Amino acid sequence: MIASGLEAGRIRRETGEDFIIVTPGVRPLSGRTGDDQKRVATPAEAIRAGANHIVVGRPIRAAANPREAAENILREMEAVGS
Repeated sequence: MIASGLEAGRIRRETGEDFIIVTPGVRPLSGRTGDDQKRVATPAEAIRAGANHIVVGRPIRAAANPREAAENILREMEAVGS
């Protein structure tokens, strides 16, 4: 299911762990402006809420260093598991 980080937690509780949730509109903590996205979450918030996969476009594509931006997002996600 496609669900914002704001709904992912409720969906996870209702569907259990076998259900796959994809969360778009993810913005890293360092660049959380939201752009035109109204229902944004950080990578960590989306994962904590129950998302299996996140969709991150502009924060990587528009970054001066896309690789570094992607690596920072991965670190935010990994911190959830620590």
